Formats: sequence, C-alpha cells, structure tokens
Amino acid sequence: MIVDFSKAMTETVEDLFDKGLERYQAGESADELIPMFKDVCDRSPKSSAAWTCLAWLYLLDDNPTQGYKAAQKAVKLNAEDPQARVNVAIAMLETDKKGVREHIEVAQQVMMVMSELKEEVKKNCEEGLTRRPDWKALKRVKNWLFE
Repeated sequence: MIVDFSKAMTETVEDLFDKGLERYQAGESADELIPMFKDVCDRSPKSSAAWTCLAWLYLLDDNPTQGYKAAQKAVKLNAEDPQARVNVAIAMLETDKKGVREHIEVAQQVMMVMSELKEEVKKNCEEGLTRRPDWKALKRVKNWLFE
C-alpha cells in the first residue's frame, strides 16, 4: 500500500483552518470538526483564533470542561478577543466556576470600541442557538451582552 503524504505535507495550517471554517459554515457538526481543529491547535499552538474555534466546538458539543481549557488558552493568547471571553464565560457557567462577570465585562468593553466585533459575536450567539436551541448558558451570556 502506498500512502501519499505530499498533500498532507503541503496543506498549511492556514489552509486547514480555513477548510474547517468552511465546513462549519456549511453546517457540519461540531463533533466531526473537533479533530480538525485539535490538529490545527497542535500544529499552531499560539493561534488564539484556532483555540477560540476549538473551544466553541467543544461547547457546541456539550463538553464544557474541554471547552473551558481551550477557551482559557485562547484568552491567554489574546485577552482582547471578545469571542474567546464569551466562550470562557459560557464554559464557566456550565461548570459552575466563579469569575464569569470579569469575562463579560472585558467582552463588553472591547465590543464597545470595535463594533464589527460586536456584530460578529452577536451573529455567533444567534448561530449557536440555531445549532443548540436549548443552550441556557449561551442565552444568559447573550442577554448580558446585548439586552
């Protein structure tokens, strides 16, 4: 059996990340995408965007413990990313951790200054509730941020 590694070797982390986002936007389930984003995070451990996506997928897949770990890494890499802060807050709510308010306040402050990020987070919240309509923690966070 001959295995063609050339495609795997030439596919950049950016290509893999973009492909994962496309598959997500096409409606592919979180559990199918988690391995791809874990690979991206393994290959590019300093990519806050990859960790933010992985955290979101874990949360969508009802795995808040793993979501919390990934979201913490994303926030550590980019403390100004409101989506990473939202992910941490959701995971904290779902795992009964204290300190949610700090993350909500930072997300609100950043979104006040950068309106395009506010729209992106709002869109992500709505999309998350489409995929997981009974998501209580996301509903609470969305209300705190946008009501």
